[in-house]
Amino acid sequence: MMMNIAGVLIVFSILFCVIRLIIGRTVVDRVVAIDTLTVISLSLIALYAHVSGRFIYLDVALVYGLLSFLAVLAIARFLEKGL
Repeated sequence: MMMNIAGVLIVFSILFCVIRLIIGRTVVDRVVAIDTLTVISLSLIALYAHVSGRFIYLDVALVYGLLSFLAVLAIARFLEKGL
């Protein structure tokens, strides 16, 4: 029951972030929407790891989160003053 509720909440949050990604006025809005989508996908990976009982996916989520963080830092640096 709780996993179904969590799945529905994740789907709604993906929907809202995609809407923000489409109608975002500035590049910063779009970057924040993409970063939020990566966080949501991390929660989806963690939920799938719990449901399937294969906790190796948590390592995948950890690496994906680290790469996402580094990508957002690179984009922020590019938007601020260029590489």
